[in-house]
Amino acid sequence: MNCDDLTARAEKVLGYHYNNPDLLLTALTHSSCAASRVTSNERLEFLGDAVLGMVVCSELYHRFSDWLEGDLTKVKSVIVSRRVCAAIADSLGLAELLILGNGIDRRGPLPTSLRAAVLEALIGAIFLDGGLDAAKEFIIRVTEPHIDDCLASEHHENYKSALQQYAQQQLSATPYYEALDEQGPDHSKCFEVGVSVAGRRYPSAWGPTKKQAEQEAAKRALEIIHRIIPSSNVETAL
Repeated sequence: MNCDDLTARAEKVLGYHYNNPDLLLTALTHSSCAASRVTSNERLEFLGDAVLGMVVCSELYHRFSDWLEGDLTKVKSVIVSRRVCAAIADSLGLAELLILGNGIDRRGPLPTSLRAAVLEALIGAIFLDGGLDAAKEFIIRVTEPHIDDCLASEHHENYKSALQQYAQQQLSATPYYEALDEQGPDHSKCFEVGVSVAGRRYPSAWGPTKKQAEQEAAKRALEIIHRIIPSSNVETAL
C-alpha cells in the first residue's frame, strides 16, 4: 500500500482529515521500521497519552458532577488503560495500518501495548494537526461506548450516582442524605443514614462509614423505586 492509499484509508477509519499527512504517517510508523526511534510514533504516543487522559478526565468531571475523586479515578483508569485503547484500535482496524519492520510477525494478534500505542500516537497527531477541539471530538467519539459500558458495570457499586441521575432526570430533584444515628466505640463505629427524594423519605440504612451507609440507603431507595415504577423505565432514566 503506497503512502497516499494508506493516508486515505487511515483518515476514513478515523473520521478525521489531516492537514499535515506527514503527522499521520509518523503516527503509524513503529520504531521497528523507522530510521530512528525519534522519527517513530513513540513521541506522538507520549503526547497522545497525556491528551487522552486530560480529555477523559474533563469529560467525567463535567458529566458526573456529584462523583468524588476516587469514583472518577476508577472509571478513568479503565478508559485510558492499554486494554481499552487496544480494543478501540481493533474496532478501527488500526493494526492493519501500522507500518512495521520485517522483524514483527503479523500472522497473529499484535501485542496489546503496540495496538494501544498506535491509538495514542494518532491522538497526539490529531492534537498537533487540528488542536484540542479536534482531538477531543475524536476521543469522546471512540471512548463514549466504553465509558457507558464501564458505568453499567459499576452501577451496582455506585447506588448514590444511580439514584442521583434518576432523581434529577425524572423528578428535577436532588437526593438529600441525613445522618440519623451512630453507635459503637470510636474505633468501631456504625452510622445510620436516611435519604429523601422530592420530599419522600426512604428507609434508613447502617454502615461502618457514613459513605457506605449512604450507598446502602440509596440502594434501598432504588429497590423501592424499582417496585413502584417498571424497571425498564428506571433503567431508561439511568
